[in-house]
Amino acid sequence: MGTSLRLDAHAAPPIGIRHEYKKYQKLRPRDFNEDLDIIDFRRGLTRSQDADIVQIGAVSAERIAAVCRSFHQTDKQHIPITENTVSPNSIPIYQHRDLPGLHVLPALLPPKTQLYLLSRLLHHELSNPEHNTNIHAHYQVPYFLDAPFPTSEAQNAYNITSFFSRSPSSSNLFSPKDSATHRPLSISQFLQRKLRWMTLGGQYDWTKKEYPLGPPPPFPVDIAELLHGLFPEIKPQAAIVNLYSPGDTLSMHRDVSEECDKGLISVSLGCDCIFMVGLEENKEDQIDDEDIRQQFSGGGRHDKNARVLALRLRSGDVVCMSGKSRFAWHGVPRIIPGTCPEWMQEWPARSLPEKEVGVNGSYGSSGEFEAWRGWMASKRINLNVRQMWE
Repeated sequence: MGTSLRLDAHAAPPIGIRHEYKKYQKLRPRDFNEDLDIIDFRRGLTRSQDADIVQIGAVSAERIAAVCRSFHQTDKQHIPITENTVSPNSIPIYQHRDLPGLHVLPALLPPKTQLYLLSRLLHHELSNPEHNTNIHAHYQVPYFLDAPFPTSEAQNAYNITSFFSRSPSSSNLFSPKDSATHRPLSISQFLQRKLRWMTLGGQYDWTKKEYPLGPPPPFPVDIAELLHGLFPEIKPQAAIVNLYSPGDTLSMHRDVSEECDKGLISVSLGCDCIFMVGLEENKEDQIDDEDIRQQFSGGGRHDKNARVLALRLRSGDVVCMSGKSRFAWHGVPRIIPGTCPEWMQEWPARSLPEKEVGVNGSYGSSGEFEAWRGWMASKRINLNVRQMWE
């Protein structure tokens, strides 16, 4: 049994962590580049950050290329990944001395793999009736299947109809379960703002904060193999896919419902975000709000109750929360608008690269999903994967 069984999934974070979260929730967009407390690997580390952050390992370029190439073997409509679409350099694994086990791998996934992963999640998996979304609680979700939904190796033998295949001007398609409480939803409302999360594999109950009894639906095989190939110590068994628009947030919380201590894998796609993570120091100490304000007024990250970090995560970055940081508090106080990579902004308009993505990001258009062109420009997608049991 894991440490998670001794933690309360409904507990509130310490005052210090909540205060720091609110600070970044209120920060103006133009100030994100100037806030030197934020750890931003692309901008470069400050002298103090450089002293606190160490490289503890690396993922070789050969391993990344092999794993991504295997993932792309299921891609029937894109040019297969080639050697020059993957960075020729190994990707370092960084760790901060204040949060041992919090591993940051900047730009781990190459651009073409990010695009294909995005398509697998939002074209294929979103069309699978076995995966729940936040919409399912109040609406009948209309799936467009011409055959039973395929699983495992057979999944590409069927023509899966994506929600993006429908015109944004389509009439109401989502009927409310209680028409006195909710109005029907159009496909545009569903995809533009109302869809906030989807579960894969283990179907997490956000209200009860637990997994239902009984065997879960199978976790997508290709996505599991991609992540297990990069993090062989973790067996993907459940995931939450969060969809963010500018102004959206994710409150500070701990993922403690799993029955093992294996790490969490968090993959970022699309717009940048501020990701906050913190550990409690001494839960018995009590500190009033004025004491907290004084301790944080100098840009510090410590109080008697918590150690807190703020990281700027970009598309392709991967974070693994393991060891002492496996059950750390974490959340997203801000999405940074206008930061989606140029080569991803036009998704889901079906495109074939004129030149290799990652060299200059140039794309041509084949016309598929043209009505939704640019949907991804304002979005951030986070794939958070975990192992449920040993």
